[in-house]
Amino acid sequence: MKTRSTVAEVLARIPGPATAEWPMGERFAVALAHGTMSVEYYAPIGHDPQTPHDQDEVYFVHQGSGTLVVEGERHPFEAGDCLFVAAHAEHRFEDFSRDFGTWVVFWGPKGGEKPDGA
Repeated sequence: MKTRSTVAEVLARIPGPATAEWPMGERFAVALAHGTMSVEYYAPIGHDPQTPHDQDEVYFVHQGSGTLVVEGERHPFEAGDCLFVAAHAEHRFEDFSRDFGTWVVFWGPKGGEKPDGA
């Protein structure tokens, strides 16, 4: 099991394969994974085409700044901030700087954890 990953290591794998959603290549790479948890590095360029995810997620902004839009609410962010997005929530990054890059952690069951901890 891998226990460490670096920004340089994941950036070397970005862009990833081209897909319908990412015609210029995926702008993320998996750094670590264990059970339901995965850690990725995400570095979009120009626009953020992501769609809602099946799991809860936390972003740890590594560098850059911008706005995270979650279900229509705008949340400015900068390097060092921590951001949460619940499973299935419509979200995207907007007005982000050219150097924007963030760690993202996905975990838990599909559909996300319930607010009461269940």
